[in-house]
Amino acid sequence: MLESFMITFREGLEALLIVGVILGYLVQTNRVYLNKYVYAGLGLGILASLMAAVVFNVLSIEFEGRNEALFEGIVMLLAALVLTSMIIWMLKESSNISANIRKNVDSKTEYGLMGLAFVSVFREGIETVLFMGAAAMNTETSTVLYGGLLGLAASAVIAYLVFKSSYHLNLGMFFNLTSVFLILFAAGLTAHGIHELQEAAFIPIFNEHLWDINHILSEDGIAGSLLKSLFGYNGNPSLLEVASYIGYYVALGIGIKGLNSKRITDIVQTT
Repeated sequence: MLESFMITFREGLEALLIVGVILGYLVQTNRVYLNKYVYAGLGLGILASLMAAVVFNVLSIEFEGRNEALFEGIVMLLAALVLTSMIIWMLKESSNISANIRKNVDSKTEYGLMGLAFVSVFREGIETVLFMGAAAMNTETSTVLYGGLLGLAASAVIAYLVFKSSYHLNLGMFFNLTSVFLILFAAGLTAHGIHELQEAAFIPIFNEHLWDINHILSEDGIAGSLLKSLFGYNGNPSLLEVASYIGYYVALGIGIKGLNSKRITDIVQTT
C-alpha cells in the first residue's frame, strides 16, 4: 500500500500543482475567461488516463505462463526507466518549473492551453498507470488500489492548502525527499524485472542463487513481503539481479553527476 500511496501522491500532486500554476497565472494576468479551456484539458487528461488503465488491465489479463513473466518483466523495466527519467527531470526543473509553465501559458492559444493542461495531466496519468501496474505485480491489487486512492486524496488536500491558504510547501524539499523513496523503488523494479525476464527464459540466469537468506528474512513473511513490494527484495537473488540492482545506482549516479556538471557550466557561462 505504501508504494502505491507514494506513487499517486507524488504524481497527483505534481499534476495538480502544474494545473494550479496555470490557473493562478491566468488570474494574475486577468485572463480567467480562459479557465474553461484548462478545466477541459484537465478532464480530458483524467479520462484518457482512465482509458489507459483499462487497456493496461486488459493486456495484463491476456498473458499467461512464460508470456506473463515476459510482460511483467518488460513493464517493470519500463516503469523503472520512466520513473528515473522523471526524477532526473524534476531535479533539473524544480528550481524554475513555475517560470517555465508561465512562459508556456503566454505562448499558447485557447486550445493550446487545453493541450498544455491535457498533456500535463495525461503524462502523470500514464506514469501512474505504469507504476501502479508494476507495483500490483508484487502485491494484491486491492491493496495497491486503496493505497493509490489515499495518495490521490492526500495530493488533492496538499494542493488545496498550497493554492487556497497561506500554507507554503517547500516543493524542492518535498520532491527531493520523495525522490529518495522512488529511487529505491525503481532499483527494486529493475532487479525484479530482470528476475521476471529470467523466469521467462528471455535472458540467461548464470548463477541462479548468489546467496539465500530466506531462512533469516523470508519473502513470504510480513517484513519480507513488505520489502519485496516496496523495494523488490529477493532472499535468493541471481547474479544478474544483484548486478542490475547495483548497476542501476551506478547509472543514476552518473546521470545526476552529469546534471550537476551541466548546472555548474551554465552558471559559469552566465557570469
